[in-house]
Amino acid sequence: MLKIFFLIFMGAGIPVAIAMAGASLVYILVTGNLPPFVVIHRMVSGIDSFPLLAVPFFILAGNLMNNAGITTRIYNFALALVGWLKGGLGHVNVLGSVIFAGMSGTAIADAAGLGTIEIKAMKEHGYSSEFAVGVTAASATLGPIIPPSLPFVIYGMMANVSIGALFLAGLLPGLLLAVLMMLTVAYFAHKNKWGADIKFSGSRLGKALIELGVVTAWPLTLWALVNYAGAPAQVTVIAGLVALFVLDKIFKFEAVLPIMTPVLLIGGMTTGLFTPTEGAIAACVWAMVLGFWWYKALKFKMFVKVCLDTVETTSTVLFIVAAASIFGWMLTATGVTTAIAAWVLGFTQSPWVFLLLANLLMLFVGCFLEPTAAITILVPILLPITAQLGIDPVHFGLVMVLNLMIGLLHPPMGMVLFVLARVANLSVERTTVAILPWLVPLLLSLGIITYFPKAVLWLPKMFY
Repeated sequence: MLKIFFLIFMGAGIPVAIAMAGASLVYILVTGNLPPFVVIHRMVSGIDSFPLLAVPFFILAGNLMNNAGITTRIYNFALALVGWLKGGLGHVNVLGSVIFAGMSGTAIADAAGLGTIEIKAMKEHGYSSEFAVGVTAASATLGPIIPPSLPFVIYGMMANVSIGALFLAGLLPGLLLAVLMMLTVAYFAHKNKWGADIKFSGSRLGKALIELGVVTAWPLTLWALVNYAGAPAQVTVIAGLVALFVLDKIFKFEAVLPIMTPVLLIGGMTTGLFTPTEGAIAACVWAMVLGFWWYKALKFKMFVKVCLDTVETTSTVLFIVAAASIFGWMLTATGVTTAIAAWVLGFTQSPWVFLLLANLLMLFVGCFLEPTAAITILVPILLPITAQLGIDPVHFGLVMVLNLMIGLLHPPMGMVLFVLARVANLSVERTTVAILPWLVPLLLSLGIITYFPKAVLWLPKMFY
């Protein structure tokens, strides 16, 4: 009966969060087994969680980076690094998304922020709108895979899984996705006989490589000082940050400080310096330091607008989580999750077959539901089955999030699809067709991540 009420509400076009909470309330009123106040109690307790505090701070950090001139710096850095290759701006698009993914945590922020710059530049250099939109849409899926990631925070809270482990698990799959997308760009460049978009410059490439070297050497140097020289961790990090600002002032780096955001975040969590929630706060502080003080691109009026946008987005996300909390609890209490688990396990005991069926289900659901809502609905249903089949919950979290990110590219509810259609001034139909070739690297990556769990779990098992 609960499922019937939910489907009726969804069929009537009611937003998914209200449909979940409303179906639960109507079920309670009809059956009379529980007091209606249970709905409010479960919704409040569903968001009364310390890990969920990371949600508004990660959203704020992404918005600050988007509005503090950081996106332009990332674009220029990626242009210097790979813009001289054939199909250069396509490669820049992917590499820029890899870097920006380490700051925003959402696909929509990537598409709306960096995507606006990239599509405009690609069209000015003679690329078709369809190609520009396709590569931008595909690369936007990197946002929630490469840490930090808002969907990972929601999944970790729902599945009671370490958010830090999920963040680490996303690094190698994210790089795999980026490589396959860049190979796809190279294929189109070869097929269409595209040339480079900027002239090769040894000095420009050299400076970009030096910046990449600084980003790599900085955390390794601090790690060696702490672990082998016995230097105190906090003092070493502070001294290292001061040295970083001095180097940036002397050499006028393009993007070293913004790229340090994911480095600081992942390094702090893996060394135990802070929790994911505290890391989200640190990311906000870092973004404000860069925006207000160092680059002086962020003004107070803009900061107020960013905060208001963050409040709006956070309210939406947490209301979905609250509504899904009561809905998931009702599914469990009424035995729906147990019945589904028994049916699936009666159909197959093979983890491989289950993962195939789960992928098909999540790809379908991702086309209709926003990722946060989909995660909060699917986790209580699918996770008990993965536990019985011996599938690692961290691995399954990666599979689920990537499926739902692919769903963002398709109608009827694909938010990235609609954002890019508006940015590129294309119809939804033309945008959908433009994205189709890019499903090949995305689905290939999904297959590798699904059936080669070691690629996902290698890093988490080293630190957790």
